[in-house]
Amino acid sequence: MSASSIRDSGTLNRSAAMASISAALLLLALKGWAAWSTGSTAMLGSLADTTLDLVASCATLAGVWVAAMPADDKHRFGHGKAEAIAALFQIVLISISALGIAARAVEQFVAGGRTQAAGDGIVVSLAAIGVTLALLAWQRHVIRRTGSLAIQTDNMHYQSDLLLNLAVIAALVLDQVAGWRHADPLFGLGIAAWLGWSAWAASQHVLKQLMDHEWPAEKKDRLLALLARNPDITGVHDMRTRTSGNRDFVQFHVWVDPEMSVRQAHRVMDDIEARLQAEFPDVEILIHPDPEGLVDEEGPASRDVLPNTCDVADYLADQHKGDA
Repeated sequence: MSASSIRDSGTLNRSAAMASISAALLLLALKGWAAWSTGSTAMLGSLADTTLDLVASCATLAGVWVAAMPADDKHRFGHGKAEAIAALFQIVLISISALGIAARAVEQFVAGGRTQAAGDGIVVSLAAIGVTLALLAWQRHVIRRTGSLAIQTDNMHYQSDLLLNLAVIAALVLDQVAGWRHADPLFGLGIAAWLGWSAWAASQHVLKQLMDHEWPAEKKDRLLALLARNPDITGVHDMRTRTSGNRDFVQFHVWVDPEMSVRQAHRVMDDIEARLQAEFPDVEILIHPDPEGLVDEEGPASRDVLPNTCDVADYLADQHKGDA
């Protein structure tokens, strides 16, 4: 990825994080007043969630800011994992919020408390839905452009806010209009469960990046199919892939004619990089040439993973069948 592309992605990610902070501040003021006036556990849960939204959004801003910094002597692969760390911090906050809301809901369920001033709570919740929809639209635009993990996690959290606000409205209506006294704590428990599920789902993406998880099989297969079309290589082994922030990395060994000169082998490597960059423009590629048949690795790394050029389709089908 070029320096200008990284800068553009960083600017977009920062704009999304700043929008998230602005939305959280506005919603915090509105929901604080509504929680005080209604006494609703569901509204209190929504307020707690928005408070953590603000903290998480600040962490997101710090994460995308650091991730946009260019590589330096101490971080030769860049700072992309700062986004994963920011996302992980958000997940911890979401989990704490879910536990707190669940505890408050159980307490209210046992005590049998009631809500009041339903109109105030409903108006605030509708306003919160409008603000959240506008924020989600901008975040989705940024995610399409940058693929930021931190913004994706923030977006997932704010999607849950839509359900939070709808749940608050339903709880207030059922409690004060329909007279269902347990509606508010039950909806509070539902909100807590939703937040817990959201945290779990988001953690799977974050852990994959932090643990240098391999690319999805379909993406690796596309890259291998391109390599298979190159007549100057006879095999590929020790392929390793990973993602850091919005950057992808791939490295592998290729077998070439042992009679090739260093200059010829270098020209082949340049040709491979050019072909791969055309299909994967934002991937950093590292290729190591080996004389044909040389294997200096053990285990799976020594296995040739290059599909036969006349049998690429069958190879891809077999790979997907194996993954299933």
